[in-house]
Amino acid sequence: MNKSICPRFEKAIGLLSQRWTGLIIYQLLEGKQRFCTIESSIGISGKVLSDRLKDMEKSGLVKRDVFPETPVRIEYSLTDKGLSLQPIMDDIEKWAHDWIELGEEESITK
Repeated sequence: MNKSICPRFEKAIGLLSQRWTGLIIYQLLEGKQRFCTIESSIGISGKVLSDRLKDMEKSGLVKRDVFPETPVRIEYSLTDKGLSLQPIMDDIEKWAHDWIELGEEESITK
């Protein structure tokens, strides 16, 4: 049986499999956060985080709120579309606890 991959599924996997995207979503599931908080909590470079947040905002996963204060305050949060990933992230977290051993990443790269 020759089953083709659903184009929507393929697009979703492409979006979610971008490096750092899953970790950013996971971090933002805790609520609104400033750029520096996200950057320091997941250990991502500022340039890459900026690029990912722009991509995620364009995809409708992330919302950027600008507060006209001095200095300007910017907070990022998940949209309803982004928040709908909560059960998936919970399932991945459970799967990781059940199946991923600490230190396994070294054996994968060898």
